[in-house]
Amino acid sequence: MTIYFTKDHEWIRVEGDTGTVGITAYAAGQLGDVVYVELPETGAKFSKGDDFAVVESVKAASDVYAPVSGSVVEVNGALADAPETVNAAAEGDAWFVRVKLADRAELSGLMDQAAYEAFCEGL
Repeated sequence: MTIYFTKDHEWIRVEGDTGTVGITAYAAGQLGDVVYVELPETGAKFSKGDDFAVVESVKAASDVYAPVSGSVVEVNGALADAPETVNAAAEGDAWFVRVKLADRAELSGLMDQAAYEAFCEGL
């Protein structure tokens, strides 16, 4: 299992040909209290960089971008009833979707944990 990060503060945890996607703890902290999460339907397809979800907080609404191309195989329905989970466990229980990867080569453009932490320090 390997975790990758984007400059837009999404993470993807890859196991085999499936990736679990969410937003980082840094992003959740910047958003403040999350009050609503809009997720795609199972079966939705998107390309790397497409917006696929929306997170609304008391401060703002923010698009969430696909770290890789793929199709949604599972949606975290628990976030509909408990969007605040994003603040409590952004990189754990508050995952957004699981996707079947269309092209594993797209992972090479993402950051590992150390590179992401260094990126955030520079913000």
